[in-house]
Amino acid sequence: MAEPRPVAERTEPRPVAERTEPRPVAAPAEPRPGWRRLFGPATLFLLPALLFLGVFLAYPAVYSVVRSFFDASGSQFVGIDNYTRMFTDDRTLTAIRNTGIWVLVAPALVTGLGLVFAVLTERVRWATAFRVLLFMPMAISLFASGIIFRLVYDENPDRGVVNAAVVTVHDTFASPSEYPGARPRGDEELDTDPARGGFTTTRTYEPGETVTLPLVGIRPTEVPEQAVQAAAPEPSGDTVPSGDTIEGVVWLDVALGGEAGTIEDGENGMPRMTVDALRDGQVAASATTGDDGRFILTGLEPGEYEVHLAADNFTEPFRGLTWLGPTLITPVIISSWVWIMTGFAITFIAAGLAAIPRDALEAARVDGATEWQVFRKVTIPLLGPLLLVVFVTLMINVLKIFDLVFVIAPGSVQANASVIALQMWQVSFGAGGNQGLGSALVVLLLVLVLPIVYFNIRRFRRERS
Repeated sequence: MAEPRPVAERTEPRPVAERTEPRPVAAPAEPRPGWRRLFGPATLFLLPALLFLGVFLAYPAVYSVVRSFFDASGSQFVGIDNYTRMFTDDRTLTAIRNTGIWVLVAPALVTGLGLVFAVLTERVRWATAFRVLLFMPMAISLFASGIIFRLVYDENPDRGVVNAAVVTVHDTFASPSEYPGARPRGDEELDTDPARGGFTTTRTYEPGETVTLPLVGIRPTEVPEQAVQAAAPEPSGDTVPSGDTIEGVVWLDVALGGEAGTIEDGENGMPRMTVDALRDGQVAASATTGDDGRFILTGLEPGEYEVHLAADNFTEPFRGLTWLGPTLITPVIISSWVWIMTGFAITFIAAGLAAIPRDALEAARVDGATEWQVFRKVTIPLLGPLLLVVFVTLMINVLKIFDLVFVIAPGSVQANASVIALQMWQVSFGAGGNQGLGSALVVLLLVLVLPIVYFNIRRFRRERS
């Protein structure tokens, strides 16, 4: 057998010299970008806007605050005298009160109407056309809109659309008088009756006598069409009073060249006029004149009677309301602003409605909610942030309202409709302009606007975070 080959002894490997990694060479530090490199382009692009804001916003605001502590000429420092005068002047207090009414009423009314119209137009086939129609007033300047509403609310029904409609409705239920302005000649038998109104004879009549009552004061063309030639009454008895009637005639005594108090050719009677017989201040009988102006008072007992033409025959026709008077001027101007701005609210709210998930609305309906409950408990809460945006924006717009008040309110009632912005302009640039007091009003307006702007900024930041 062959002997096994001896195993060679293992020898330790010779240690290899440790390899040393080369040290990384530090890269040269890059120079930090300078201020010009970081902010130069931004400053260049922002500079025009900053200059614009500085010249037209910051400087006027600071100057107005400083100017409010000086007198009308701007040469003498008066401290807070302008502010004291501002809060003690009746016209300024009226302007502050009216501005408060605007802030409380107008934005809420426009936001509410915008919400209602936006929800309703979702179910209308021509919703887009309807919204465009309501938005169109926004394309008209406030000055032009003011002129339009000045005519709309004109007191004369022949020009004012609102009063024309009001008069039409009124005359539907109450017939207007046919002889407004008619009156006796002044030297005849009739005289004004201060107690009853109308006209009463200056003497008394007994049954069997006749009465002739000529009138003037209106044109022949203003007599009703059915009027015919006046006819003298025929006595019902002898020269001695008898019977139970008093007959008479009422006619328009305006014939040229004719004798006053005598019925001439071409003088027509005054039909449908109410005539009363008065005894001891009480109406004993009544009659209505015919087409020829004749009337017969019947059923009279023996005695003396006064003949009375009722006041309803002569009352001026209803001419509508004085919309541009001191009582209604502020509501009228607010209504015109609502008509203009409702389209603005509808546009924003309609966009918010389109973004509401339909699943939430359908889920509420499936759960048995009525449409009113869906609107109140689902739609309004989801639209809450948007409604707040619209409301705050309108409130800021209302605080600086000027054009409509200046154009719509006549000069005689402009003080009753004044707001802070208009009062500021009138005080500063009107007769005997006092720019110190006007600057104080500007500061007041700024103080009223700043809290609303601050609230709006905080809300936007909260939403972004």
